[in-house]
This record gives sequence, C-alpha cells and structure tokens, in this order.
Amino acid sequence: MVDMTTRYLGLTLPSPVAASASPLSDSIDTLRRLEAAGAGAVVLRSLFEEQIVHESLDLHELLEQWTESYLEAQSFFPALPEHATRPAAYLDAIEQARRELSIPVIASLNGITPGGWTRYARQIEEAGAHAIELNVYFVAANATETAESVEERYATIVAAVRDVVRIPVAVKLSPFFSALPSVARRLVACGADGLVLFNRFMQPDIDLESLTVVPTVRLSSPAELALPIRWIAILRGCGVDVSLAATSGVHASEDVLKALLAGADVTMMASALLIHGPEHLATVVAGVEQWMRDRHYDSVRQMVGSLSHATSPDPAAFERSNYMKALVSYSGAPAQPWAG
Repeated sequence: MVDMTTRYLGLTLPSPVAASASPLSDSIDTLRRLEAAGAGAVVLRSLFEEQIVHESLDLHELLEQWTESYLEAQSFFPALPEHATRPAAYLDAIEQARRELSIPVIASLNGITPGGWTRYARQIEEAGAHAIELNVYFVAANATETAESVEERYATIVAAVRDVVRIPVAVKLSPFFSALPSVARRLVACGADGLVLFNRFMQPDIDLESLTVVPTVRLSSPAELALPIRWIAILRGCGVDVSLAATSGVHASEDVLKALLAGADVTMMASALLIHGPEHLATVVAGVEQWMRDRHYDSVRQMVGSLSHATSPDPAAFERSNYMKALVSYSGAPAQPWAG
C-alpha cells in the first residue's frame, strides 16, 4: 500500500494534489466533489481588499445620496454593521468549508494596505481557516522603485501578518525576482511557513476594434510547469527550511510527479480542473499512485526532493549549463520558408 499523505505548512494532507484558488471553490458542492476526488487540500479564491474598498465606497455613496436633501432620509436605510460587505460572505464560506470538509481549507488574501493585510488575516483565522495564502500580486511598474524596495514590501507584509495570526502562512511568489533564493530565505526569516511557486500574472491585451486595453484570462498549459520545477529544485537544495508548493501548469499525473521529485511538498491544480471538471483530480491522483507502485515507492515523502538540486545526479541541469545543452541538442525540423 502506497502512503499518499504529504506534509504542507505543518498540515497532513491525504494526497499531494490540492485544488488551488479558482471559481470551483465558490460552491460547497464543488468543494465536496474535489474532496471526494482525492484533493489533499483546497485553496479558496482570494479575498481582494481593493474590491472590498470599492464596494464599501459604493454602498456609502448610496446611503448618503439623499441625506442632504431630505431630513427623513437619515433613517430611510437601516444602519448596516461593518461586516455586512464582501468579507462576511468570504468568512462564512470558510466556516462552511471547515464544517463540511475533512481536508485542510486554505484561505487566500490579496491586500493593498498594511492594515488590510493584518485585519483580514486575523478575521480569516477567526473564521477557522487551517492556513492562509498571501497572494501578493504586485507589478513593479514604477521606474523609481528599486528591487530592494519591492523585496522589502513582501517582507513587511509577511512579518505583519505573522504577528497577528497563529495559523500557518504561505506566500504566493512572483517568478520575477532577480535573486529568488535570497528572497525566500528572507521571507522565511519573517515568518513564512510555505512558498507557492508561482503566481500567474494576468497579462492585459489590446482590443484593435475599440483601441482599449482589456483584461484577459488564459488558462495555464503544462509547459508552464518547467519554471516552478526549476526553482523548487533549487530552493529545496539550498537549505531553505520551508514548505514548497508547485502551481501553474499542473495538469496531469506526470506533472505532479515531476514537481514532487524536484522537491515540492504539494502540487496545486486549477486550469485542468476547470477544463475537465473536479473528477479529473481522481485520475491524476490514481496515476501518481500507480507510477509510485510500479517503481516501488512506499510513500510520497520518500519521493519528494529526490531529484532536487542537492540530490540530483546532474545538479547543473537546473543551472546555466543546461541552457547550452538544450540549445545544442535541439534538432527540430528545418524552418520552412515564410509565405506571406
């Protein structure tokens, strides 16, 4: 019997495949289906501070719209408690998921102010989340802002949240740091229990008809997994004592196995589940288990990191020499003349 359990953020997960944040986590029925399919944990969709602020301002404008014109309008709308906005629904969803599921429920938070990060992190803990994932989505577009200040922002957020919660804290990282192992060490020193590699930055598009910049959402492809695998292998091998999760490009059992061998404690899926449905997760978990059984692995923990940078028979494969080897060894078909 293969032991499929893994440890992530100090939590025991029944399988190394978790459902990452997506619209699937909006429904408790779908969460139950994910658990039944073998999900080791579920990550709820992010609570966005910007959206909370926007909705609160809209509500305030609605309630105050007529107060200067009609005296009786002061009591026309009932006073609403502070929690009667989006956070209340999110916290209720956490509480319900905790009641209904037996697997860890991880909340996700995307803040914009120091007070927002800490205030909502505290509320998420009180609602019963097993852990919190800090979804730090920040595009460094200011030419006067240095790399050091960007790293400082991450460190400040992690330290502030760590000060107000006792549950495990994971950080969903950008792939764009110039010295990722150094950043990882710093975040762990600030209190991060886990790192999620990597955040998929949504790229805007241009509508040629309206000449406007429009938001786009493109689902991941398995090809995107190469980047997380490389850095997970390096981080696992450089002595950073932290839980590691692989996300972006996990679509099949082969993807899960590669990430685990590189050093991931858990893999996270979203796009493949949106395409194929929650039950696809069962196929993935079964494929992982069968591969392990065929190769006489007793447990997931036995396999994790066995091909990391430190333990790989060819550690240079994760470094610069692999760049040269890949280019030299490529023997694709000759390019065809362009006709146009």
